Order: sequence, then C-alpha cells, then structure tokens
Amino acid sequence: MEITETRTIALNALPVGARLLIRSKTDWRSAVVSHFDEEKATLIVCSPSGRTYRLRRTLEAEIIFDGLIPILKIQAEEDWRENFTKYDFRW
Repeated sequence: MEITETRTIALNALPVGARLLIRSKTDWRSAVVSHFDEEKATLIVCSPSGRTYRLRRTLEAEIIFDGLIPILKIQAEEDWRENFTKYDFRW
C-alpha cells in the first residue's frame, strides 16, 4: 500500500461520527464510527444497493493515516485509490 504512515492509532481513539475508509471483499468503502461498547466499535458502511450495514471491530484495530484520511489497516499491500467506490453521494 502506498501510504505515508505518519501515525498509527487505535480505532477507539477516533470520535463517534468520524469517517474512515475500510476494505470490503470487493472494494474500498467509506464508513463512519457509530458506537463504542466495552469490547467492540460499530461502524456503518454504505452498500452498493444504497442501504447501509454495520460492522463490528475491536477497539484496538489499527488505524493508519494517508495524509489526513484515516484507514482501517489491512494485511494486503493495496492502494485504496485504485479501487475506491463511492455508493452514496451524500457522504
């Protein structure tokens, strides 16, 4: 991934309402932090059908930054710009 890692933080360091990029099975999508509980964070993601779905991730999940853009870290080497999909233009 061609990301300039200026810093790495945990998911629980982001405030509720923060937007970030996540990798789905087929592409990169926008997500928003919706809720924190004792063990997990809930993210809301826009789907191709126009609806949204929820994902739960651990509070310690790594967030890396590409400039000012927070990205949920994945293991693969991939540039999010090559496969980013914007399904809901309100975001």
